Amino acid sequence: MLAIEKDTHQPAPDDLAPIRRVLDEHRAALEGLASRVDRLAQTAAEDRLSLVVFSGDLDRQLAAFVMATGAAASGMHVSMFFTFWGTTALRRRARVKKDLWGRMFGSLLPRGASQLPLSQLNLGGIGPAMMRHLMRRKGVCSLEELIATAAELDVNINVCTMSMDLMGLERDELIEYPNLGYCGAASFVDIAARSRTTLFV
Repeated sequence: MLAIEKDTHQPAPDDLAPIRRVLDEHRAALEGLASRVDRLAQTAAEDRLSLVVFSGDLDRQLAAFVMATGAAASGMHVSMFFTFWGTTALRRRARVKKDLWGRMFGSLLPRGASQLPLSQLNLGGIGPAMMRHLMRRKGVCSLEELIATAAELDVNINVCTMSMDLMGLERDELIEYPNLGYCGAASFVDIAARSRTTLFV
C-alpha cells in the first residue's frame, strides 16, 4: 500500500491578514449594532399612560379617572399628574396652618371631589347634583369610587409641587392614597417621555 502523506502546509501569516481584517470589520459592525439596539431599548416608549389633569371640573375629572382605571385594568402602567385646578379634587377636610394667601385660596377653591363644579351647565351647583343623581340611577361609578378603584389598580398620582406652593395647599389636606407622590413638571415630563400615550385633561 502506498502511504498517503498529509498536507501539513500551514498558511503564512501574510495569507491570514485579509481574513483577520474582514473579521475585525464584521466584529466592529456587530458591536455598533448592539450599541444602537441598547440605545433604542432605553428610549423606547413603554406600555404606559401618562395623564396631565389640569381641570378641576367634575366631568373632566370623571373622564380622567375613567381613562386611568380603564388603562390600568388592561395592564398598562398609569401615572397621573395633578396640576393647578386639578389638585382641588384631591383635597379633604383637614385643619392645617396656613398663611393669609393660603387661607384665601382655601376658602375659594372646592374642597374635594364632592364639591367640584361642572364645566358646562353648572347652574350654581344644581348641575353637579343632577349629574350625581343620574349617575347613581344608572349605576355609574362616582368620582370618589373611581379614585378608590384607581388606588386598587395601582394608578400613580403625582401632585405638582409648584401648584401646591402657588395655591397654598398643604400635604396634610390631601386625600390618603397609597400611590400619592409629589414632583415638579420636569420630573413628570421625564415620565411622559417614556410613555406610549400622554393625554391632557
